[in-house]
Amino acid sequence: MIAIGSDHGGFELKGHIIEHLKEKGIEVKDFGTYSEASVDYPDCAKPVCKAVLDGECECGILICGTGIGISMAANKFKGIRAALCGDVFSAKMSKEHNNANIISYYIYKEALLCLKGKRVYIIYRYLSLYVSQ
Repeated sequence: MIAIGSDHGGFELKGHIIEHLKEKGIEVKDFGTYSEASVDYPDCAKPVCKAVLDGECECGILICGTGIGISMAANKFKGIRAALCGDVFSAKMSKEHNNANIISYYIYKEALLCLKGKRVYIIYRYLSLYVSQ
């Protein structure tokens, strides 16, 4: 199972990713946020990190406006290796060479037009290293 969480900035992208992964038969547990109401990204990172550390989920996805803050918050947890990835190569290498257990991602409102294309594919390639299809 994959843990996923976002702050308010990543809420919409998170929904698209969940939909895409479920279509691929991958179990996803959504740790929020559940609306576009403003929240603090460290509060969103915590339950995803705990689920990965406790073994409830194999790996995680975290999303915020830049991906930077939420990955920094995640990396404060001992045992979490969160990598900010913006392309297929970095997503693939973050697992293969750095053994990342969380991928963090960013969203810009103008980029929502290509959500079901490149952005979801990057995350899917990372997860394919965890989940055999």
